[in-house]
Parts: sequence; structure tokens; C-alpha cells
Amino acid sequence: MKSKLKKVTVGVALLMSTLVLASCGFGHKSSKNYSTTGSLSGTYQGVIKGGHYKTSKARGVNVTQNSNPYNLKSFESGLTQVSKRVFSTKNYIFQEGQYLDTSTIENWLGRKSKSNPEGLNPAQGKKSDPNPEYIQQIEEQDYMQESGNSMKLHGVTIGIGINSEYNYQKKTDGPNFTKKISDEEVKRQGEIAAQKVLTRLRKKKALRNVPIVIALYKQAPDDSLVGGSFFAYSKNNGNKISSWHKLNYRTAVLPKANGTDQETKSDQADNDSFSNFKSQVQSFFPNLSGVTAQAQYNGDSLTGLHITITTQFYSQTEITSFTQYIARAARKYLPSGIPIDIKIQSSSEMQAVVYRNSGSDKFQTHVFDSY
Repeated sequence: MKSKLKKVTVGVALLMSTLVLASCGFGHKSSKNYSTTGSLSGTYQGVIKGGHYKTSKARGVNVTQNSNPYNLKSFESGLTQVSKRVFSTKNYIFQEGQYLDTSTIENWLGRKSKSNPEGLNPAQGKKSDPNPEYIQQIEEQDYMQESGNSMKLHGVTIGIGINSEYNYQKKTDGPNFTKKISDEEVKRQGEIAAQKVLTRLRKKKALRNVPIVIALYKQAPDDSLVGGSFFAYSKNNGNKISSWHKLNYRTAVLPKANGTDQETKSDQADNDSFSNFKSQVQSFFPNLSGVTAQAQYNGDSLTGLHITITTQFYSQTEITSFTQYIARAARKYLPSGIPIDIKIQSSSEMQAVVYRNSGSDKFQTHVFDSY
């Protein structure tokens, strides 16, 4: 099946950028031609040029078969977290990628051929048994520092997303088939692509001498209710990939289905606490369509929860009372010390949000009203 490329919806990306880079002010002057957004604690300032946020030259480009929206979200947010390991938010200013444009990324994500020698994915081979498209998405992040009256590039992070499965058709309009890609092959293909990308980047004059971080991300399957996760990164000062640093992030859906093996004792405890929370919520207001969570782990430690509660009621007073109850139940039943956000929504609109920042024990609430 011939692969096509597309630009995915960038609304989520813009929202993520806003959350990461937003500040209370209109920006702090940093040079004659640039200003910055300012930042909240632990986040990067962003670059503003000519009064406009400087967007990526290749945002939202990936291979068409990526139909899991959670992969897109977790890829972008996870890449920023990897960057923080190398480029401190106190010393560096974030800029969307400016050195890889749309056509370059599209060529790299394509299959290798005579007309596209830079394709990172192998030639298709037999249509009845095609070679997988391994490399799914690539993103560039630039990290700047102020130098006198100018803003200069001092580092780059590149994220490479690798498929964990490949979907294809043997015949046009025929049934779909899936090839599973092992963790070993995901790692191998990611490292091969990483060296090729590093070599190509070093040919660009502006990128010859700056540190380049390359991070590898394993895509979740299309039907997964969570995104994938980054599993390794490498900081490179030369033309060859240096040693890889292993990352132990993983994601899970809560509550786990009956009969599903828990990975650790802490997983079981986390699942039990969320199940108790869910039971309390449903007993308080049974007119709900669902209560689910995305959990992120670093090794055995739970690092965050994204919870979605889908309602079937529309009364504003009901929503307000329900939101207040959710805040109390969350504090009582959910794990402490980690960031948690809870979206309360109907099938057509967001109704309220309940959230707690990392290290805090107090939940904040907001109900979306209208005039």
C-alpha cells in the first residue's frame, strides 16, 4: 500500500504550546528583533518575533496511518520533558523548529526510492507482504540563549516516532492486515534513523557545532486509549551518536479490565484507588457515560493522571454540584503528590475541569458557564 503524507490537525499542538509557554504578561523584551513570552515555573519561555509567536516550519507532518490522536499529544509533550533533562528552563528559551521544513520532513518520512533517496522508511517490496513503515513522525525543537542584542541557537532536540505495528492492505479496498513490530526492532530502526538524521543535520551550517539531542518514541497501536512513550535519548556534540540513555516511561489505561495482569504492586494499588474513586463518582451521580484515566509511570512510580468523566446531564446547577463533589472525592481517593487533571464533559462540550499541580494537596475547579 503506497504511503501518503499529510498534515495533522494542529489545534492540539497550539493548545499544548499555549499551556507550556503562556505567561501572565505580554512578553519580556530580549533583543531588538525578538521578545519572549515569559514563563511559568518549570516551563520554557517562547520566542516572539515581529509581535507573533514563531511557529514551526514543519509542524503537524506525519505518516497518514497514524490515526491514534493520543500519540500526537504524548509525542509533543514528552519531547519537551526529554529536552528539560538537557536544556534547563532557567537557561534556555524555546523556539519551534526552524531548520527542518515541511518538504524535508515529508521526504524523510517517505519510503526510500530513486525519486526519494532520503526516505527513512524502506522500499515497499511485495504488496502482498510489504516492508513496514517504521518511522512515523519527526519533530524539531530549538533552544536559544540571548547574546547581546540577538538570540542565538544553543541546542536542538529531535524526536523520532517509531511504529509498534504496521497496517496494510494486500489489495485495494481489501481487508486490513497488521504486522507487529517487536521492541527490539523498534529500538534498532530508531537508532538507525537517528544516525542518519544526525548526519544530515550536521551538514547544515547553523547546526554544525551545537548539541543535538535525539529522542526515540515508541508509538502506541491505533486502537490504544493512551499514547506511546519515549524510551531512549542521546546528547550528541559530534557527527556520531554517543551512548543512549534509557527512559522508563510507560502509560496505562485505568481502570484495568478484569483479568488484566498488573505490572507491579504499585500498579495494583493505583488501579484500586482509581476504581474506588470511579465507584464513588458513579454512586453520587449515576447518569454518566464513562469514567476513565490515562496514567503515566516512570519505572514503578506513578507520575500523573489525566481523567475524563463523560456526563449525560446538562443542567448548570447539576454540573456545578458535581464538580464540587469531584474535587472532594479526588482528594480523598486519588494518589497524593502527583499532578492530576479531570475533564468533565458531555458528548458535545467541555463542562468543567478539576486539577491539582504537582506537589500540591489542593484541587482547583472551573465550571464553563455562558452569559
